[in-house]
Amino acid sequence: MLTFRSIRARGLDVPLTQPAVTAAGTFSTFPVVLVDLQTEEGVIGSAYVFAYERLAMKPLATLIEGVGALLVGRTLHPLAIERLLQQRLRMLGVEGLLMMAVSGVDMAIWDATARAADVPLAVHLGAAPRPIQAYRTLKNMTPHGAAEDAARAVAEGFAGVKVKVGGPSVADDVAIVEAIRREVGEGIPIMVDYNQVLTVAESIARGRVLDEYGLVWIEEPTLAHDLEGHAAIAREVRTPISVGENWNGLVDAARSIGAGASDYIMPDATKIGGVSGWLRTAALAEAHNIPLSGHALPEMSQHLLAATPTAHWLEYTDMIETIVLEPMRLRDGCAIVPSRPGFGIEWDERAIGRIMAG
Repeated sequence: MLTFRSIRARGLDVPLTQPAVTAAGTFSTFPVVLVDLQTEEGVIGSAYVFAYERLAMKPLATLIEGVGALLVGRTLHPLAIERLLQQRLRMLGVEGLLMMAVSGVDMAIWDATARAADVPLAVHLGAAPRPIQAYRTLKNMTPHGAAEDAARAVAEGFAGVKVKVGGPSVADDVAIVEAIRREVGEGIPIMVDYNQVLTVAESIARGRVLDEYGLVWIEEPTLAHDLEGHAAIAREVRTPISVGENWNGLVDAARSIGAGASDYIMPDATKIGGVSGWLRTAALAEAHNIPLSGHALPEMSQHLLAATPTAHWLEYTDMIETIVLEPMRLRDGCAIVPSRPGFGIEWDERAIGRIMAG
């Protein structure tokens, strides 16, 4: 067995070659926190957490190292440690940045135990590595720019594309979808993501227009916490509704599913409780026969989806491809789970050093 020794968390604002434009704002970098857990036996576990905003990197890194300090000398039984942390931190409330910190530690623990077993995490979880259909999230919100991005994504081998929408009117949204469809043809699935910018009434009105375009799903049309609002949208719009990236743990997942807030779900491993929280959410999805996709974090999500009975789609966002030695691979439109132990993430320390120095 492995024994927890220490943990290091490094904030890194990873530059993007192309800014990501969304209805919520434009992002020129992906702020992440890199997590490296050291065991007494010399095995290292690695993971990363998407911090969303640069201002969150430092407090998130501090929280990760603080959570790690509670575990010094403990045996790395992931589910036992998850229970310990939930009990220890209950009065503080395991949500928000603290949930992301706990998730980051959990993922690093699972990575370390899989590395110690010398197997990919998917195998460590009892799954057989299998291809997971993957789509790329586009970075442009103009019809011409989104169409060009979509063509590149298809040329790169992605099976589908997701575009951010939420312009001044539904006509703007339709123009983007139509431009992509003309560019990629009828055989490529298209998803749209509103990033929570619409009211419930607007969501229903726009959704009814978009129903004519054969979309795979409409993602987070209104505020993430508005379960009743999303349920109303799901009832009134024929296109499936997808939510879940902003759930804080299993309770949020259960409440959302119980409210009928969406047709599809897409938890984020850094907000749902890491690998441990994901496994419980996947079981909940299986019990309700709900297709489950992963939000971002493709290098880690591909392993988790391989162990998910109702696995649907893998989202690809290029958060860390410039700072890892071996980026994620595609074959026939699907992500290929690597044969390397754990998540298979190995940092390119030279690239990380150049970003930190710059």
